Amino acid sequence: MSQQIFVMNHPLVKHKISLLRDKSTGVKEFREMIGEITMLMCYEATRDLPLKEVEIETPVAIAKTQILSGRKMAVIPILRSGIGMADGVTALIPAAKIGHIGLYRDPETFKPVKYYSKLPRDINDRDVIVLDLMVATGETAVEAVNIIKQENPKSIKFMSIIASRTGAETLTCAHSDVPLYCAALDEEINEQGYIIPGMGDAGDRLFGTR
Repeated sequence: MSQQIFVMNHPLVKHKISLLRDKSTGVKEFREMIGEITMLMCYEATRDLPLKEVEIETPVAIAKTQILSGRKMAVIPILRSGIGMADGVTALIPAAKIGHIGLYRDPETFKPVKYYSKLPRDINDRDVIVLDLMVATGETAVEAVNIIKQENPKSIKFMSIIASRTGAETLTCAHSDVPLYCAALDEEINEQGYIIPGMGDAGDRLFGTR
């Protein structure tokens, strides 16, 4: 497995992923768990953010402590299911700008087709986190990164709740400089391009549609 693929191993993540997979989990609970898992993943994905030392006056003394050293961030969810992860990231990084990329998968070829792209104007001055609930074949993830790289951001990371092994390898082989953080890595995809065992159509489950 590529060294650029990071699979969360925390007990809380494993527990919540099990609940996501359960077909009886309702829309409200599904949305809440997506946000909770995303926050836990974001904690790991931002572990390398640089810090600087500052002095802060507490109620009793002067403390030398650390804060983020001005790193600018952008969060780019892939429509539509990536929207479900955006609040979890911005809860931890509230100053991040948000863009959107709209891609749908052609049902015959499974190839991604772009229908929308709106990125922050200063994205070339930002570190980007791309969000999508699932990485199945990996083609959509690759195309999203292709689109973003045209704007020359400082760096790109990709976060997905569940990825297939094939999709994860497809992404990291096409973009060896883009690490993938996922909460679970499944072994298979079926003929329809769904991850097995996966969690079904993540967009439909997130928004209560069919």
